[in-house]
Amino acid sequence: MMPRLGAKYQIEIETISKPKAEYQTDEYFELDLPTAPAVMVGDEIVVEGSDVPEDKLEGIICRHLGLPAPEPKKKGIFGRLFTGQI
Repeated sequence: MMPRLGAKYQIEIETISKPKAEYQTDEYFELDLPTAPAVMVGDEIVVEGSDVPEDKLEGIICRHLGLPAPEPKKKGIFGRLFTGQI
């Protein structure tokens, strides 16, 4: 998801991956970074400790870049059936 959004919006994506133990050190907490797993856009922490829906992340990227929010994706027949929107 992240590389695709980075290419679509020409925004730099940086992925940091370390062993879990490194995220729990005093040195890491001193960096004032969010608890992993996390997603940040600019200085804004979008989510920490869980995943984020792609549409929410895309909206935040657009806001960060000063672009209009993307149109919500249309749900197909099965999506409407399971959410009771028929």
